[in-house]
Amino acid sequence: MEGWIATESHRLKPVPNHAPDHHAVPADCRNCGTAVSGNYCAHCGQETRLHMPSLAEFAHEFITHYVALEGKLWGTFMRLLFQPGGLTNEYLAGRRRRYVEPLRVYLTLSILFFALVKFSNANIYSEMEPSAPAAATASAGPGKAVQAVEDDAPIRLGDALAPDVDRWAPAVRRTVDRFDALGPQDKARLLKDGFFRYAPYAMFFLMPVFALYLKGLYLGTGRRYGEHLLFALHANAFAFAVFSIFLPMPDGFIKFVLFCWLIGYLPWAMQRVYRKGLFGTAWRWAVLMALHLLSVVVAIVAAAFLGVAMAP
Repeated sequence: MEGWIATESHRLKPVPNHAPDHHAVPADCRNCGTAVSGNYCAHCGQETRLHMPSLAEFAHEFITHYVALEGKLWGTFMRLLFQPGGLTNEYLAGRRRRYVEPLRVYLTLSILFFALVKFSNANIYSEMEPSAPAAATASAGPGKAVQAVEDDAPIRLGDALAPDVDRWAPAVRRTVDRFDALGPQDKARLLKDGFFRYAPYAMFFLMPVFALYLKGLYLGTGRRYGEHLLFALHANAFAFAVFSIFLPMPDGFIKFVLFCWLIGYLPWAMQRVYRKGLFGTAWRWAVLMALHLLSVVVAIVAAAFLGVAMAP
């Protein structure tokens, strides 16, 4: 016997009571209903010949996808780590399907870095002298501030505020006063929580700023902003990758080599991507580093302050 089913034209068409032949090419795609004539639907891309896969086919599909993904990851990270500017040039040349997308590379390595910092015993905070004045400590940034708190040195963020902050930013004054009233351990906890909660977002939002610096430094080259943003993602992804290796490694020759590679990578990458001479690359790199380091300090201080402000 045959059942009946309504089609899009509201006509009833018989449906056989036996399983269809999935090896045969149907007239319409089983997924979207579009008329098909080949092995794939031109509308949704699904295969037209469908059948229950065998164990061998399952294994072949898994191995194919795994090898393809592994090759993509391997090629991406090898070029990112050992060929300065090479991954950016490949992307700009249109060879993109063989590599992982730039944003995904950046997000993966930044998450890995912050996870390693949080769950390892590495001390990310700078050492400071116990006799340093509290005001200088507070204005030096959250890293030194937290270290001083952990050493039970007195810290008062209010000493670093402008005298007339009560008039133009009373909410800031209230937040700082609330922080200054806490004990040393509570201060350390708030600063750390603020860093780990908001610093990854702050660093991510610095990428457009980094690209804007590059846009200004290379005015007149005809480079679009998107090209600078691509370079910014790759360059900072490399930095996160090296820092992730750098953190758990003991002091020694290998760590020194990594540090030298970290310093020399960016100007080399800039020269290969932007095609400027040695002097033109050197002064642009120096200006870029000064601007970016200043932006990083501001972002980290803002992240720590936001952690203090958003604390319950």
